[in-house]
Amino acid sequence: MKGTVRCLFLIVAAVILSLSGWHIALAGDTKDKGGWGTNSPYNKMYNAAELDAFKATIVKIKELRPMPGMSDGVAIYVKEAEDDEPIEVHVCPSWFMKPGAIGLKRGDRVKVRGVWAEIGGKDVFMASKIKKGDYFVLKVRLTKDGKPFWTMSPEELEQEKKADGSK
Repeated sequence: MKGTVRCLFLIVAAVILSLSGWHIALAGDTKDKGGWGTNSPYNKMYNAAELDAFKATIVKIKELRPMPGMSDGVAIYVKEAEDDEPIEVHVCPSWFMKPGAIGLKRGDRVKVRGVWAEIGGKDVFMASKIKKGDYFVLKVRLTKDGKPFWTMSPEELEQEKKADGSK
């Protein structure tokens, strides 16, 4: 009987240890954020001191991988004028918000705020805020320092909504 109890204890201990290790491994994956983390090479390209804005019309919305090794993100392609080349605007990671959930569509006239960056040899725009009309605003970064909303805690996001007057 002592051998059976001891064996059962060892099995339970092994299961607990393996499950807790599995939980730690999952926690590590969520902190990585697929290359979208606060201190990632991608987010280090966002220089809030160089904030810019322009008005344009959305010509396409799609998912893309901004840099090798990153998870997919949402991008909008916009034109300031009909004959212009489209501007690639990076919005957020797809796991944070899917393309169909951003509240924008092809043909929408928008004002985009953010910064320019060179990624993969081409100029892209990293959005902090996209405004459509008088009542719709999609905010994905803090304007003051560029902190991505997808890196914020639920409490920080709630505080940002309150400061913005959103519900």
